[in-house]
Amino acid sequence: MLADLRAVVFDVGETLVDESRAWSEQARAAGVTPFSLMAAIGSVIAQGRDHRDAWALLGIAPPDVAPDIGPGDLYPDALECLRGVRAAGLVVGVAGNQPRGAEAALRAAGVDVDFVVASATWGVAKPSLEFFRHVVTETQTDPSRVLYVGDRLDNDIRPASAAGLRTAWLRRGPWAYLQQPHTDETRPDLELGNLMQLTDVLPRST
Repeated sequence: MLADLRAVVFDVGETLVDESRAWSEQARAAGVTPFSLMAAIGSVIAQGRDHRDAWALLGIAPPDVAPDIGPGDLYPDALECLRGVRAAGLVVGVAGNQPRGAEAALRAAGVDVDFVVASATWGVAKPSLEFFRHVVTETQTDPSRVLYVGDRLDNDIRPASAAGLRTAWLRRGPWAYLQQPHTDETRPDLELGNLMQLTDVLPRST
């Protein structure tokens, strides 16, 4: 199934980066407990709403500044997986809905890949199909030979598939637990419990 794959591109939040610290800091900066904010985020996700609606649900304004990504925020399997994909002879990229500066923060955290791009740099964000067209352009290959790895059905899997990419759904983080596939929709090409499961099924370079 992956024999002709040429590139793997990763989402950021809850794929490579554990956002627990960032959301906890956002909660404290806004004057609520992390537990309250997490519950509100889970509630709006379960309703199919934008997670940013959690602030209105709590009746507070979000902080003006989001925390930076640090080396300690990467999931334990993130860097090893990126190295494994590169060892398989594939183009490796990172592209997600992130503010300007996220590229440098990820590089500083040890993310060594062929390209890292934040949505703010492109001026277009997921789930826009234009975002995934940019992804394909960066890989310099056909969409059908690109695998996009993400945790969200709405932002990652469905729009990437609609743009002609292959998809790997990583089942971790709140979206992966709370979102469920529609009964009539095509399943992702891969469903993963962790990133090392991806390296186990990649074709080896010769």
